[in-house]
Order: sequence, then C-alpha cells, then structure tokens
Amino acid sequence: MVIIALVVLAALFLLPNVWAQWVLKRHARPRSDYPGSGGELARHLIERLGIEGVEVEVTEHGDHYDPTARKVRLSPDHFDGRSLTAVTVAAHEVGHAIQHARGYAPLLARTRLVGVAQHAEKVGAVLMMAAPFLFILTRLPGGMLIVVLAALISFGTAALVHLITLPVEFDASFQRALPLLKQYIPPYDMAGARHVLTACAFTYVAASLASMLNLGRWLVILRR
Repeated sequence: MVIIALVVLAALFLLPNVWAQWVLKRHARPRSDYPGSGGELARHLIERLGIEGVEVEVTEHGDHYDPTARKVRLSPDHFDGRSLTAVTVAAHEVGHAIQHARGYAPLLARTRLVGVAQHAEKVGAVLMMAAPFLFILTRLPGGMLIVVLAALISFGTAALVHLITLPVEFDASFQRALPLLKQYIPPYDMAGARHVLTACAFTYVAASLASMLNLGRWLVILRR
C-alpha cells in the first residue's frame, strides 16, 4: 500500500509538469500574423494600463514577476518569440504586475512569506537531520518532540507559500491575463490561450504537490 501511495503521489507531481510543458510547446510555433513579441506585448500592456515603475527584461531563470524589483522577467523564447505561448505567458506575468499595483492581498501575503519560507525550509532541513542525534545525546523524548515540531513548522511554512500561490496564479491567468488577451489575439486562438494559461497555473500545482510530498517524506523517515 505504501508503494502504491508513493507511485500515485509521484504521478500527481509529474503529470501536471509533463502536461504543462506539452501545452507550452504545442503553441510555441512562430506566428507571422502577430504584430509583436511577448516582451513587446508586456511593455505595451504595462504602459497602456499605467503601471508605473515596472520594467520588462530577459531572464535565464524562468518566467516570473519579481514584486521586490518590480520587474516582469521572461525567458528568451518568450521575450523575443511571436507565438501564442510567448504572448500568453507575457500577459500572465503582467497579470502579476497588475495584482501588485492593485494591492491584491494573496500576492502581498505570498511575497511576505517567501523570504521567511526560504530561511525556514533551510532551518527545517537541518533540524530534521539533527533530530535523531539530538535525541540520542539528550535522551529526552520531550526534546525530540520540540525539534520535530520546529522542523515541521519550517517545512509547513514552505507548503503554505505554495498553497497561497495557487489562487495567485489562477487569478493572474484568468482574471487578469485572459481579458487582456481577448483584445490582442484572434478569437480562434482563445482556446489555445486558455490551455497555456492553465498550464502556467498548473506548474505551481505541481510545486505545491512536491512541497507536500517532501513534508510527507520527512514524516515517514521520522516514524522509522
């Protein structure tokens, strides 16, 4: 049963990523009928919507919006590309800039938690690995419990960030980007755009599942 459960969990983690990458590649064909690239559309939308202080730039670290630096960052393929995937991903990341400019509470909460979670996850990993040794040294079950609880809270913080991320991503896709895209791409491309936006959101679903799986893995280790 344990093996079956692990296989199911692994499938739940892998399948959203595989599907998302398939969708993005499917719609990545260059389009001569598009007037601009993903980067050009992002800049145009930011200017048109009057979002001040936000820049668009190329990155090698994956498409994202950085609320601290206030930058929409696109991979080279999406920054320079004139494909349905490129313009849709660009609109999605601009959607995060819109959230930030309008004070969207879940985005602000995620931004505050990200820094805390990064440190907490590192501390949690150290504590989880050190817990058995501390127990041997102290011979105090209560001390072991304290360490384990501290570690679980640390990993739980990371899981919480991923859970908050889900509504943020779906809002950026379907409440922000999709209405904008209706004004810039042909009607027959809207179904494809919805698929790409869903793929963008589901990459974070996979990340959330991975975080939960990591937490569960440590729980199984501790039970031994």
